[in-house]
Amino acid sequence: MSAAIRSVDAFAATISPKTIWVFLRVVDADGIEGWGEATLSGQEAGLSLAAARIGNALVGRPALPVDRPLANSGVSHDDKPGAAIVSAIDQALWDIAARRAGVPLHAILGNADRSEVAIYANINRRTVDRSPQSFAASARKAVADGYDTVKIAPFDEVNPGGPAEITVGVARTRAVRDEIGPSRKLYVDCHWRFDEAGAKRAIDALSALGLDWFECPIPEVPASYAALSRLKAHANAAGAMLAGCETGTGLESFRPYIDANLYDVLMPDVKYAGGLSEFRRIAAYAAESGVQVAPHNPTGPVSHVASLHLCAGLPGFTILEHQYDESPAFFAMAAGTLSKPRLGKSELPVEVGLGISLDMSFLKPLGPAGQR
Repeated sequence: MSAAIRSVDAFAATISPKTIWVFLRVVDADGIEGWGEATLSGQEAGLSLAAARIGNALVGRPALPVDRPLANSGVSHDDKPGAAIVSAIDQALWDIAARRAGVPLHAILGNADRSEVAIYANINRRTVDRSPQSFAASARKAVADGYDTVKIAPFDEVNPGGPAEITVGVARTRAVRDEIGPSRKLYVDCHWRFDEAGAKRAIDALSALGLDWFECPIPEVPASYAALSRLKAHANAAGAMLAGCETGTGLESFRPYIDANLYDVLMPDVKYAGGLSEFRRIAAYAAESGVQVAPHNPTGPVSHVASLHLCAGLPGFTILEHQYDESPAFFAMAAGTLSKPRLGKSELPVEVGLGISLDMSFLKPLGPAGQR
């Protein structure tokens, strides 16, 4: 038996000048609450409007997750704030369903064959000073905490459509490689800054440093498909995997990249994929084609634990991103219930539902214009 949805509310936590985490709380008529995360950088106003529009339409409906929440909502795949809110509400409804059942979320998702999840350290946002020395210091701390894989986004000086000035980015990458040594894996995120020629130059320069993963080099649009195919071959020849598709929504947005074999690794995000069932549909389709899945997960604690539960039984799963040490609020706002990763792995939460509830003292209502 389920109760009806009583309320849907959006909250924000300002973490740094660059980072605002946005969360959704859904409460049913019995007072059971569930949490979801919809963080979308720079689009808090759109998230606020979408939360009010979509949330109000759900009040009074059963507090149960549905198989295709994006399709049921009428939200377009191109409406990123809307898709993020739909995805967050879906996380919250799964949280409520598991809490009502008295079991951890992964138990009702099913097929959970992992008791712990491999993770890598994204050290980019903790590295406020962008010198090579500071990147090395962040990498040193991650290695000391047991991580065997580190990711950075070193190409600050490269802007889309501009010259591929890679000298400083290569220096940052070299400093990290020197710090972590030759045996650990090094991932590089490009945030779609390059054109094809610039991306090839970057791959060539980084290959001498032991590049393992080259992420989101060029814009992900149909006009880029042929270039992505060539870049994948170029990266593979240099010993690296090509990764991308972190903002995709729904299987249909991932299908062209899978069918044309444009990436070695897909990176769906629990905040944007269109719901947990849709995420698993994406992963299953990718796995059938031999494409690995390494979920994008560089934000707050709710998306982190939702991703952990999902990864417990995810087809084609390899490794999960973790936003390493950006802020102590990551663990503090989870009221002490979120265990810290250990030796490059996270244990699955064992408490009911997601396994966490947020400390409201960290949160402020997300107002109608995105005010915090």
